[in-house]
Amino acid sequence: MRIAIVTDAWEPQVNGVVRTLQSVREVLERYGHKVIVISPDLFYSLPMPTYPEIRLAITRVKSVGAMIEEFAPHAIHLATEGPLCVAARRWCLREERPFTTAYHTQFPDYVSARSGVPAEWIWRYIRWFHSPSAAILASTPSIRQSLVDHGLDQVVHWGRGVDLKHYHPGLAPHPVIAGFEGPIQLYVGRVAVEKNLEAFLQSSHPGTKVVVGDGPSRNWLETHYPHARFMGPMFGDELASAYAAADVFVFPSRTDTFGLVMIEALACGVPVAAYPVTGPIDIVTPETGAMDEDLTVAIGEALKKNRAACAAYGRTFTWEASARQFLNALVPLDEEEVAA
Repeated sequence: MRIAIVTDAWEPQVNGVVRTLQSVREVLERYGHKVIVISPDLFYSLPMPTYPEIRLAITRVKSVGAMIEEFAPHAIHLATEGPLCVAARRWCLREERPFTTAYHTQFPDYVSARSGVPAEWIWRYIRWFHSPSAAILASTPSIRQSLVDHGLDQVVHWGRGVDLKHYHPGLAPHPVIAGFEGPIQLYVGRVAVEKNLEAFLQSSHPGTKVVVGDGPSRNWLETHYPHARFMGPMFGDELASAYAAADVFVFPSRTDTFGLVMIEALACGVPVAAYPVTGPIDIVTPETGAMDEDLTVAIGEALKKNRAACAAYGRTFTWEASARQFLNALVPLDEEEVAA
């Protein structure tokens, strides 16, 4: 099968959307499918205001459409709601080509957190963008319900996975992090306002708070929370060793749709502490972590959980299953149109 994926989020960005698309593409290609990723690096682009790591592609509908047509896909997937996918959406509608979309991020809450714009205003845009989609891929039941509540009911489940070669129990702990005073409370992810990191850094649970990652809020947070240890970005084996050194993984975000880092931590045997919000409520179980509106309470309860139970649960999330779900959700184009 020939699959065209259009996305505004791609390398060198480091986030859950990019990692999901990379991992699923790898599995699909391993199974013999042909995948093209049409991303901002193929076009002239400008840095997103307040978030320069994200590049916004400047292109025309005709240019994006020409790339899709040249590849002659059997299915088209629009992964994000940015300008590149808007151009692809317009081309698909004009050419009467069916397509699927995905809801990766709580975009209304994300924009509201960064700009102060009411989330409901952004939901109008979300409805406009996704309404013509043949299927909207969503990662959890709570996200599905949120979309349905906002008038988008063509939702199909698309789960996430863990690279179990990297993330598993029994790894050697990171030598620096392991030397900090315990219990070691770890955060991994973007260091940005929408991740609500201050709630974690302000929690009163004793021990050491460790932040792995980078982002626009890092310098400010390092200055205002000198007791926390900011380790910068980590990947692969080094990131796995950071999980292995932690006693609890803390996920303070209230705007994520899933949270890949949670299942990576669980696969390493690390319990999760979080708020009872979308994302954690679909992943964290009573055996593998704790959720509470008081994050300090959640951390204390999560520390009591059995690491073996966490690791066993984390192993149930695979990229192979995620790729199968993605493939099954695609809506093939008419074969005669593809051949024309």
